[in-house]
Amino acid sequence: MIAEALQYLATAALTGRGYRRFVRYSVNLWSRAGRCSRDWAAHEENSKNAVRAAISGFSQRRTAVVLGSGLLRDVPIEDLADSFDTVVLVDLVHLASVRLRLRGKRYRNVRLIERDVSGYDDLKKGENPEPLGFLRGVPYLDFVVSANLLSQIGRGVKRRYETEASSGMPADTVEQLMAAHMQGLAALPCRSCLVTDISYVVIDRTGRMQEEADLLHGIAPPEAKASWDWPVAPFGEESRDYEIVHKVIAAW
Repeated sequence: MIAEALQYLATAALTGRGYRRFVRYSVNLWSRAGRCSRDWAAHEENSKNAVRAAISGFSQRRTAVVLGSGLLRDVPIEDLADSFDTVVLVDLVHLASVRLRLRGKRYRNVRLIERDVSGYDDLKKGENPEPLGFLRGVPYLDFVVSANLLSQIGRGVKRRYETEASSGMPADTVEQLMAAHMQGLAALPCRSCLVTDISYVVIDRTGRMQEEADLLHGIAPPEAKASWDWPVAPFGEESRDYEIVHKVIAAW
């Protein structure tokens, strides 16, 4: 608890006022990642390998953007920083520990941006959501990766939609914004890589499936070049009686 409190305080002090409400979620994720590090290791390495495969054979490596850079546990930051002239990390919150790690590595070509890439506010204003439209202003853009972000957008949008029940948002808000993210990646004039969990199952100790759900809300993902299972909540994390396993794909 002390480590979490220090992480929260240090991160909040470094985070813009409009994004401080998200610090708690980032700290909670950091804490879970620490507890589940052994169970998450294969997923994190698979995610990194997908990005490495996506950038192989590049003739130009000027600017790379990572959407949902998060804890950088599933992003091959060393490879990107060594390969590209500039690496831009985009997320709602950049934890103090992540900032310290980057400073320790002296990555002078890595930039941090706080940004909501859900597109919710545009849709709320009645505009056609283009959550990745800002990428058109990134000079010399050669690569974009969406790193285990898409389902988190869905969860965050769903939570906000349910909280703002009287806001007049369309009934298919979640579906619209998740589709807009995938369409935005597909429309980029450079190579992109989508790494996302697409579904989950709850499995008890007898191996029986107790629950399953589609994390993309019916939106069809692009054809996967790799896929794997991610034990997001192994036995004992949320319950001693069951585990929660997500199906992850990578497409580029």
